[in-house]
Amino acid sequence: MDEEGPECGKPDFVLLDQVTMEDFMENLKLRFEKGRIYTYIGEVLVSVNPYQELPLYGPEAIAKYQGRELYERPPHLYAVANAAYRAMKRRSRDTCIVISGESGAGKTEASKHIMQYIAAVTNPSQRAEVDRVKDVLLKSTCVLEAFGNARTNRNHNSSRFGKYMDINFDFKGDPIGGHIHSYLLEKSRVLKQHVGERNFHAFYQVLRGCEDTELRNLHLQRNPAVYNFTRQGAGLNALESDERSHYLAVMEAMRVIGFSAEEVRSVHRILAAVLHLGNIEFVETEEAGLEQGHLEVAEEQLVDHVAELTATPRELVLRCLLSRTVASGGRDLIEKGHTAAEASYARDACAKAVYQRLFEWVVSRINSVMETRDRDPRRDGKDTVIGVLDIYGFEVFPVNSFEQLCINYCNEKLQQLFIQLILKQEQEEYQREGITWQTVDYFNNATIVELVERPHRGVLAVLDEACSAAGTITDRIFLQSLDTHHRHHPHYTSRQLCPTDKTMEFGRDFRIKHYAGDVTYSVEGFIDKNRDHLFQDFKRLMYNSSDPTLRAMWPDGQQDITEVTKRPLTAGTLFKNSMVALVENLASKEPFYVRCIKPNEDKVASRLDEDHCRHQVQDDL
Repeated sequence: MDEEGPECGKPDFVLLDQVTMEDFMENLKLRFEKGRIYTYIGEVLVSVNPYQELPLYGPEAIAKYQGRELYERPPHLYAVANAAYRAMKRRSRDTCIVISGESGAGKTEASKHIMQYIAAVTNPSQRAEVDRVKDVLLKSTCVLEAFGNARTNRNHNSSRFGKYMDINFDFKGDPIGGHIHSYLLEKSRVLKQHVGERNFHAFYQVLRGCEDTELRNLHLQRNPAVYNFTRQGAGLNALESDERSHYLAVMEAMRVIGFSAEEVRSVHRILAAVLHLGNIEFVETEEAGLEQGHLEVAEEQLVDHVAELTATPRELVLRCLLSRTVASGGRDLIEKGHTAAEASYARDACAKAVYQRLFEWVVSRINSVMETRDRDPRRDGKDTVIGVLDIYGFEVFPVNSFEQLCINYCNEKLQQLFIQLILKQEQEEYQREGITWQTVDYFNNATIVELVERPHRGVLAVLDEACSAAGTITDRIFLQSLDTHHRHHPHYTSRQLCPTDKTMEFGRDFRIKHYAGDVTYSVEGFIDKNRDHLFQDFKRLMYNSSDPTLRAMWPDGQQDITEVTKRPLTAGTLFKNSMVALVENLASKEPFYVRCIKPNEDKVASRLDEDHCRHQVQDDL
């Protein structure tokens, strides 16, 4: 990596003669044109996605940053990783690296380079245990991408879940374990995707990558267009050879991590079962002499496939698809037949739940291999931690639903933390150097965070209320309730409250003014997604599978149907609780920030669209 001359612009935006938006953009553009994708703002690293491979990484580059101070070398991800590592080692302080930016800005790639740096600079003594942890850390990314990432219109490898990884170090600074926390997998993607988008990579990798014999055993065909769940994205496939090489890389990574051959086969069977489940359709037939219709599966063979692949009895699979068992007072059980619409809803809920449990099992399986073992602080000294957060960027799609609300709320929480910590750091530095501190005016987004998470009145609380209310509560009634609670909120509006705004639809849309822009949300599906309801019959079916891997994913299936249980927490409340815990965790560590910028909407190399970038950076200036 060359040292930088004045022709490359200023390596730190703080060095600009005037910090105006014009000067900022001019410097950003000049550096990008010179192949300088990294620039500091003080201790924050700004990273512009180049959409091409650049010769900035690898052992030689790592050696240049190892053990150096932050500003000794040109700005780089390795410099931030090194600073976090040295702070952790030198001061025995837990540190974290928060990677933020919108979808497609390069967050996941940045987290990979940080992991590579940390893996490379630790452990000069080549101990086997440390190497094992490093291998799992690096290989886990590839596996999590297969099951948690998908192609979207903004990004060919978009993380559809949030990831926070803790890496534990011993007192010598060697990695001795780690733990991955995942947040809000976008499981509705299993069922359908926007035009131009695909389902999770894992489905296409199995279809394109499996050997012919295994594909036959899974009753699958290579063509993704054959399956309802992958049809939408079938025409967007990467080259078949690429898909196969990704599949082989994931298989190798799973082997290195420690998945057994039988576990991998089980994972493939579950993926195949989800695809077959998506093709099951229901027909209502008139029964002779009876007014009530009778429900059948259009293609019985698909039921055979699902039963075989999930190692469950065929007649039980069929019964779960066509009806549900309800307990009526005491221990009486009634079997209640579905309508075609109810059966379709139950089938979709089952497909989403099976995929989500599979994803969560993969994460916990990686954690079981990575967790620190037999550590006693009295004997081994205190462990320290570096956390790396790679979490979804702010999202605005043509249609925004419950998932986008959660993702954008998460971004608001992190922006709030960013503002508080950066100002606090700056204030402490001014005090150390005896400089008079002047209050800085900045946009405090606490009011937007409150709008979403406030007890009793926030969007999520109003949604929970709608989900628990008796009678038929529709998405539309939920919207009316939101309008009542927030009609005077400066960051909330809807068509009802602003009848002249034709960009929103009556009874369907509301808009929140987020720190990063206005987003219109469609309430259609909000109640279903928040309830996240799955009939108990499916849980019992999976728990009683003779496949131990599948069975392990459904511990709640052992519950007796007559047991009265508390209503489970909703998806929104679970997500809110996890965000509050995450922010508390980050706030307790010494933070380092990487702000990723997406240079253009078309994912094109060497092109920086100033308007597009200005919108992304204006909130940080």
